[in-house]
Amino acid sequence: MKLFSSVNDVKDVPALVAEALQLKQNPYAHQHLGKNKTLSLVFLNPSLRTRMSTQKAAMNLGMNVIVLNIDKEGWALELRDNVIMNGTTVEHIREAAGVMGEYSDIIGVRSFPGLKDREEDYSETIFNKFVEFCKVPVVSLESATRHPLQSLADLVTIEELKTKARPKVVLTWAPHIKALPQAVPNSFAEWMCRADVDFTITHPAGYELCTDFTKGAAITHNQGEALKDADFVYVKNWSAYEPYGAVTGGNEDWMLTNAKMDTLAPAAKVMHCLPVRRDLELSSEILDGPRSVVIHEAGNRVWAAQAVLKQMLETL
Repeated sequence: MKLFSSVNDVKDVPALVAEALQLKQNPYAHQHLGKNKTLSLVFLNPSLRTRMSTQKAAMNLGMNVIVLNIDKEGWALELRDNVIMNGTTVEHIREAAGVMGEYSDIIGVRSFPGLKDREEDYSETIFNKFVEFCKVPVVSLESATRHPLQSLADLVTIEELKTKARPKVVLTWAPHIKALPQAVPNSFAEWMCRADVDFTITHPAGYELCTDFTKGAAITHNQGEALKDADFVYVKNWSAYEPYGAVTGGNEDWMLTNAKMDTLAPAAKVMHCLPVRRDLELSSEILDGPRSVVIHEAGNRVWAAQAVLKQMLETL
């Protein structure tokens, strides 16, 4: 594997999930692969789980790790070509990514969308320029449109905890006080549509995701209908795809509570990528109760990242 930016970069999804679960049982069995190899983690945006889990995964494989918060510690990057750099940017991404490639065997990149220009965000300019100019394998640590390491960990969690061969998985929109990217729901939908699950997306009218990511999913504006008999409920807020980045009020009743779950899906496990705003996006009674698997899910971020890095190391 030379690139990990979406489920489309994975030849065999069930095999990758199985490998992650195998690594969870024996984390240090492949340290020879990473000996004297360097992973550079480049962050243009904040991170907790992605940074720590990917660093831990690399260390389990014997790798050295460099972490650069380039938005705070690096030079302001110019992304445009054929411009005179007489403004606020100091270094062109061509040189920056090229130099990072000289120091690294694998690079991870994290960048968020601006949520102002859909065409610009969905073109994935920053991530794709890193891929083009660094000349080493690249793993997405979340981009403007996808978060594949999170989605792989989500699928690992479902595979590990499911009690039936083909569980019902529901992605439900949740309230928030600000406009959030579509990256996590896009990615989760894309992976679930490739998995052996019964997958439904539910959201208020106006929050439709780009259909490129949801082909194969059942979609409804009726949350109660969607939740009925669910085995896993994935809670996440996102802003509108059209008009891009928009947020409308009046949907506070979409927050998941025990009362809803008791009636509609009493045996379901509740997932969230974190961070989560308690009692706005998801109720504390669920987060602190037996239905929640959010900490377990976050723990699986290590094994998801380790499975991807292992496959990349095997190609070096």
